[in-house]
Amino acid sequence: MKRNLWVLNRGHAATLLATALVGLPMAAQAYVGPGAGLTAIGTMIALIAALILAVVGFVWYPVKRMMRAKKAKAEIQPTPSETES
Repeated sequence: MKRNLWVLNRGHAATLLATALVGLPMAAQAYVGPGAGLTAIGTMIALIAALILAVVGFVWYPVKRMMRAKKAKAEIQPTPSETES
């Protein structure tokens, strides 16, 4: 069975044209008021701070536990001067 390739190419051309038109830059004629601007800035700062604190929390907690375990192990083991007497 022979396919009609012209119809398939026409459909691809329309998709390509639509994609190209969506990708063209257009000037945004918009005004962002001070309330919306400060809200957007505050939200971004809070999001970045939350991500940084989450990473620090996941790294710091295991390190803190390792340091505490190392300190406890050092306190339990006798020093060489204690074993000689």
